[in-house]
Amino acid sequence: MPEFKDYYKILGVDRNADQKTISQAYRRLARQYHPDVNPGNKAAEEKFKEINEAYQVLSDPEKRARYDQMYDYYTRGGVDWQEVFRRGRTYRTPTGEWTIFGDLGDLFGDPFAGFSDFFREFFGDLGERVRTRTGWGEPLETEVEISLEEAFRGTRRRLEVRADSGLYPVEVSIPAGINDGDRVRISVPRLGELFAKVRIRPHPLFERRGDDLYIEVPVTLAEAVLGAEIEVPTLDGKVRMRVPPETQNGQIFRLKGLGMPRKDGGRGDELVRIKVVLPTKLSPEERKTLAEALRRVKQENPRASLGCR
Repeated sequence: MPEFKDYYKILGVDRNADQKTISQAYRRLARQYHPDVNPGNKAAEEKFKEINEAYQVLSDPEKRARYDQMYDYYTRGGVDWQEVFRRGRTYRTPTGEWTIFGDLGDLFGDPFAGFSDFFREFFGDLGERVRTRTGWGEPLETEVEISLEEAFRGTRRRLEVRADSGLYPVEVSIPAGINDGDRVRISVPRLGELFAKVRIRPHPLFERRGDDLYIEVPVTLAEAVLGAEIEVPTLDGKVRMRVPPETQNGQIFRLKGLGMPRKDGGRGDELVRIKVVLPTKLSPEERKTLAEALRRVKQENPRASLGCR
């Protein structure tokens, strides 16, 4: 049996944390350990996978509810929590309701790719599902969670409608550029219509605003003062961008046409917010050299507009 994983500890949040707190913690940690920020760092890559796995569970109400019960058994001691949850994985559909099931591969791409044995053992049977009152012709509705990359390129989901009369395969085609909360209509033979409401997971690097993407890119003090050409991530891959001399912290640059696809065939923009990272752990000699260089530079008082010295 797999070793228990404390997902709350992994994300650094309290057991009673709300969804906003969980999402904020995920974004902060995922940005810190993202492979694009730590190229070639295997430890950071494994940490990123662990953070992503914890978020997949704690951001999903059904997975979190099951995990919280398991957590109670685990922390109580003297209870075989593994056997309890091995026996408790049968899901019965209440009379008069439909249920739509998918598999883990539908949710996350390659089946179980990048997820621990613990996740596979206790959450592998939880796919996308919907419940609605019976009645032929009534619309069914479910939620489909996708990544920002999938929203950018478009994707498909394979589902199965389980009804008293049998199983009905359903394929959901999600168009490129879809927005969070949009619904996709699917015709299910013999059952009528199915509406899939799309939810887009928060991205560790990008924030979406309409068709535009925002990203914060760190630069050194020297790069901001003297100017430099830097690499910037996009959903199409990395591009080169020129940072002009005397760039200010928080300054935003627009990369035209590198945002999300639009319905008219065009694309939004990518907005790059510069974050100037000051040097740390300077040696005495480096500190002396930097201090002498700064003293020779004309310095304007940035607090003068506030009437302060």
